[in-house]
Amino acid sequence: MKKTGIFSAILFFHSFLFQGQSNSLKKAFEKERESASKWVDSVYASLSLEDKIGQLFMVAAYVNKNQEHIEEVNTLVTNEHIGGLILMQDDAVKQTRWINQLQKQVKVPLLIGIDGEWGLAQRFINTVKFPWATTLGAVTNDSLIYEMAEKIAFYCNRTGINWNFAPVADININPENPIIGNRSFGFDKHNVVKKARAYMKGLQSRNVLSSAKHFPGHGDTDVDSHLGLPVLTHTKARFDSLELYPFKKLIRENIDGIMVAHVNVPIFEKDEKVPASLSYAIITKLLKEELGYKGMIITDALNMQGVAKNYPYGEMDYLAFKAGNDILLFSQGVVLGKKKIRSGIENGDIPMSRLEESVKKILYAKYQAGLNKRFKPIPEDNLTADLNDADSEKLKEKLFTASLTELKSTPKYFPLSKKKNYLYLPLENGDYQTFYSGLKEKFPNVKLVTLAQLNSGKYNPEKYELLIGIHKDTETTVYYSYKLTPDSKKALTDLPKKYAVTLCNFISPYSLNGINLSQVKNVILTYQNNDYTQRAIVEILDGTRKAEGKLPVKIAE
Repeated sequence: MKKTGIFSAILFFHSFLFQGQSNSLKKAFEKERESASKWVDSVYASLSLEDKIGQLFMVAAYVNKNQEHIEEVNTLVTNEHIGGLILMQDDAVKQTRWINQLQKQVKVPLLIGIDGEWGLAQRFINTVKFPWATTLGAVTNDSLIYEMAEKIAFYCNRTGINWNFAPVADININPENPIIGNRSFGFDKHNVVKKARAYMKGLQSRNVLSSAKHFPGHGDTDVDSHLGLPVLTHTKARFDSLELYPFKKLIRENIDGIMVAHVNVPIFEKDEKVPASLSYAIITKLLKEELGYKGMIITDALNMQGVAKNYPYGEMDYLAFKAGNDILLFSQGVVLGKKKIRSGIENGDIPMSRLEESVKKILYAKYQAGLNKRFKPIPEDNLTADLNDADSEKLKEKLFTASLTELKSTPKYFPLSKKKNYLYLPLENGDYQTFYSGLKEKFPNVKLVTLAQLNSGKYNPEKYELLIGIHKDTETTVYYSYKLTPDSKKALTDLPKKYAVTLCNFISPYSLNGINLSQVKNVILTYQNNDYTQRAIVEILDGTRKAEGKLPVKIAE
């Protein structure tokens, strides 16, 4: 392929970054483009057909699995010359040591990826866990999102990771969505774009590749694509105006990669068994041709039942590549997939130019990530300490505090007064001790009560106002259940009829769907239940802090 082909198109795509800049910057970019082109062409020319096909595959690497798994991954790297790894679990020091060993052995450096939406803690123990995307969706200062992503990119640099499969660009419209939920910045497409852009730019500031997911949109599904194939029956007009909106915007912002979902979309793909991740109509016709995307295209994990239920390993890899994907992520059938792709090329079913397009994209991504330079082992000394610096704790506090949202307030009852008597009722089963200790410090006349005591009529509503806190464990998994028990729902319905109620919700705002809040005096949202939010909300209740957040999802009325 000539230099006027796909690789030059990729470079032109990234040249938008330099439009309107000074001549010196343009010259620097031209020099860098020439350097990148030489490196990519040189490496590409040195590869055999088998090696080129191997570059398409990224397999999962679990450092906490048995030796058989370790050897299997080592063999795929050394014998099949795969292009990269997606790191899964669970020890950052062991993973870094493994990366060091593998990068020393390979002819072409490996792309190392991770699902790090809320930081390395999504995969690694003893690392910093930043807020869920929905919590970030409430933050009105987008520079904080950039700062967070830049810090995550620093951690990626420190552990040899080149590609963070983030941000999530799905618009979470369905409260019952079992797979996206708190991973989305919310239901407002403009806010999703702003947050995703800030996240992407923060990663790119430290040369970590970004990846918007899950194309063409996974936010209005009620099936977990890990378990089955969701179907989206919307019109093309609906997709154009909503689901595709963030992807179209991020394409113009030079997003490095787009991950394709295991969802069936009949308006684009007529075969009801074919997920978007294997659909030529969706990947090549829609994403590449209609939307003009020239960056990296990645499948969602190929072990998920949204695709694996209907297609055997190896076969799905072939179909995914033929459909237009560049990276076959989490492949379970590398050897067979390579054979099928090679056969497709040799019999003319797949043109050689198609392979060249993807491999040069991959090599260019490696150049972007600095993998064109001689590999220097990642230092293991002080790694755990470096991944848990004090700056991140300060940043987490800023983010959680900035997300707090005053959904409703009534002047006579807000802020709270030290002169009044308050009862505090914690609902559900989460921790509330930091919040209650803060309340006792600020409002000496507060008493901890149970629902049974309130229902017994022990406390006179004319003498007490009531604070209700909804607490669950929101920190251990992103897919926690936000559904309230029948007793909690009844309490939220009945108690505001008797008491002047201030409601502090420390879990997903979706928990308030179906709850009549008209008689509740004050409603404050924190999105996650932890010491940061429990401390900060007390300062909002006493009026020393203003709630700066904005509700990122649609709830009730």
